Amino acid sequence: MAQESIDRRSFLKATGGAAAGMAVTTGSAGCLGMGGDGGGGDLVYARGDHPTNYDPQQTTSGEVAKVTNQIYDQLIKFGAGSGGALVEGLATDWSLDGQTATLTLREGVTFHNGAELTASDVRATVRRFTDSEYDYYLGDSNRSGYGAFTFGDWVESVDDSGDLEVTFELTQQFAPFLRNLAMFAAAILSQQQIEDLGASPDEQTALGEEPQGTGAFTFDTLDNENQRVKLAANDDFWGEGPQVDAVIFKTIQQNSTRVQDVINGDSHITDNLDSQSSTQVEDADSASLASKNGINVGYMAFNMDRKEEFRDRQVRQAISYAVDTESIVSDIYEGFAEQADQPLPPDVLGYNEELDPYAHDPEQAQSLLEEAGASDLSFELATFSNPRGYNPSPVETANQVRSDLEEVGVTVEINQFSTFSSYLEYTDAGNHDACFLGWYTDNADPDNFLYVLLDPKVEMDQVPDGQDWVGFDTDGYSPLNAAAWANTEFMETVREAQSSYEEGSREELYKEANAIAHEEAPWVFIDYAETLRAVNEAVVGDSYTVSSVGGPHLNTVELQ
Repeated sequence: MAQESIDRRSFLKATGGAAAGMAVTTGSAGCLGMGGDGGGGDLVYARGDHPTNYDPQQTTSGEVAKVTNQIYDQLIKFGAGSGGALVEGLATDWSLDGQTATLTLREGVTFHNGAELTASDVRATVRRFTDSEYDYYLGDSNRSGYGAFTFGDWVESVDDSGDLEVTFELTQQFAPFLRNLAMFAAAILSQQQIEDLGASPDEQTALGEEPQGTGAFTFDTLDNENQRVKLAANDDFWGEGPQVDAVIFKTIQQNSTRVQDVINGDSHITDNLDSQSSTQVEDADSASLASKNGINVGYMAFNMDRKEEFRDRQVRQAISYAVDTESIVSDIYEGFAEQADQPLPPDVLGYNEELDPYAHDPEQAQSLLEEAGASDLSFELATFSNPRGYNPSPVETANQVRSDLEEVGVTVEINQFSTFSSYLEYTDAGNHDACFLGWYTDNADPDNFLYVLLDPKVEMDQVPDGQDWVGFDTDGYSPLNAAAWANTEFMETVREAQSSYEEGSREELYKEANAIAHEEAPWVFIDYAETLRAVNEAVVGDSYTVSSVGGPHLNTVELQ
């Protein structure tokens, strides 16, 4: 039987690094500095894509999160560079006991629209994201997949009767809950703005064009024509900083061009580097390469709903043997990543060290395809164009996959998308046969990989007997599971792990779940990538810290 709570000492010991993965605690965790003068020039952050909607409840995009994490705060936050340690956010104290989570809110915090933060804002935020009975519900088709696994599947009710105390009653014991509260999608919105927008879902979508949070920066300008977003310093910010007058996010899709922009001093920070652009930075005198062990995974998902042949485990295994992931990591990513062997990356609770990557074995691949009667297999491989940290060279990787599969008689047609936003719309709709995706942890908990990405979020009885997949149109289905995989043994294992507050039990369950996923191969497991950033010399010392969870933490950045 799972223990009903865990004390603060045990939690802080567990969360000293990413390996913790634990999600329950009692108490507070440190105090952030107050005030900021916002007087230090314009910080320019270059990125590879330009989304046009900055509502944290309408997206799964990390490109959006880079911006919204500057505008909004969460109840609990991840410490900069900590690998997942929790620190105070809009809440200064918290506890999780059984199915009840209680948080005390920080006094004197105001939203950018002037409204004062209260517990009612927290309740309105959750209801907008999850409650179809709420007058201001965002709508089933508008809300992102984060709605269900952040709040919707776990929160029974939210009590806001105390102005500065919030109580969540959960549907079950749920170990990752407090860590979920620190994710970008758990940003706290202003009830006043929610209600001012209007009751219809169409009216609510307008929030993404003028987001109003409590963060270190306010939303200033959305310049879609020039693919720029400008944020202004919030001099009333409750926390540390900001140290600059403004942050400008500019879009440069080409890796080498974007990095050269940092080297030249036209940008100050950029991300999603590939091996070539990383070398550019290392060879430059005016910029440096900052890195941290990543908590991420890159993969190619098989859509079993759309492509009948992928419902056969032998076919999935055959393709896993055919794709030379070792060459992808060593030759294309040039050592800035390591081969993946399971859905969970190293340094996270439950990583199974007994598993090995699929070897590159074309003969075994051909044998399995013949046994499955799929020797003439052909399929579409969807790919994005702009670099992602877990796949810094997506087009080159797609060509490698196509070449490897041609060797075993499989025909691959590459479907390349120019923007990541349109790509996510395509894959979220389940229109792909196979697709490249990846995941940077939201909370450094194993649940954030195994449940979020490979559990379909449907009731067990919705999975037909003898079938290990479901359709994208199944009631409650989460498109974050791009494979449509629904293995009930796996589902039972990760769901049991969610409800345990005992670390040893969770660890063993997740090791078991990883072994199932490795054998069943719903993905080609490609890589675990380092977190890399290029930083111009104009950024003062260690004022910018690379983080593998949350961030980027731009409120502390100072410029020369």
